[in-house]
Amino acid sequence: MGEASSQTTIMEGDCLSCIKYLMFIFNFFIFLGGSFLLGVGVWVLVDPMGFRDIVAANPLLFTGVYIILAMGGMLFLLGFLGCCGAIRENKCLLLFFFMLILIIFLAELAAAILAFIFREHLTREYFTRELKRHYQGHNNTDVFTATWNAIMTTFDCCGVSHPGDFQESLFRLLNPDKMVPEVCCQGDGHPGDSVDYLSRDECLRGSMVFRYNKGCYTVVVDYFETYIYMAGALAIVVLTIELFAMVFAMCLFRGIHQ
Repeated sequence: MGEASSQTTIMEGDCLSCIKYLMFIFNFFIFLGGSFLLGVGVWVLVDPMGFRDIVAANPLLFTGVYIILAMGGMLFLLGFLGCCGAIRENKCLLLFFFMLILIIFLAELAAAILAFIFREHLTREYFTRELKRHYQGHNNTDVFTATWNAIMTTFDCCGVSHPGDFQESLFRLLNPDKMVPEVCCQGDGHPGDSVDYLSRDECLRGSMVFRYNKGCYTVVVDYFETYIYMAGALAIVVLTIELFAMVFAMCLFRGIHQ
């Protein structure tokens, strides 16, 4: 009887040790995920290719970047605490870890559901309608206009689908002598480029030779397509890791006797 009890205790100890190290491994991946999100947030803020200007001009994107930084910092901290709690077998630390990661898990799940529900707002038609209604041209004090100017300058594009998007728009009402904004003209708004004013005038009057004729929607979608799939795959992996980490944390919490 005593021998059987001893064997049971040994098996429980081995199981607890296995759970402890599995939790350490999962939390290490959470730590890496948090580091990645922190890196992405910092990269967007300091990137020299123009994304910093786009983010700064758009309050929604600006807020999103800081949400990414906050989430990255939280995952970074949780991964570290989870690793420490698993190795030291501290019940208070494990319970604190479980509650925090549960909150983060639910918040990420809610954000994914909202993104899926409101995905129809990211259509070509939606952006075209908003461009026609709100884009003003050279008014850098207007957030919407400054954002579009940054996008068109960064990607050498004009309009959502093509330069014709500016027809029957607020821009044409404010600038009846211009067919397209100056940022659509080749060489305009790009540091280091020499501007041919005659060519720019022809561009503004509608000449296809001296303007960017490709729309921004396709260019931006193609540019970010790989990153979007990577972000989606990473989100699924992170959610799965967090779920397993919570299970291991609770199992380890219940297995610790102190």
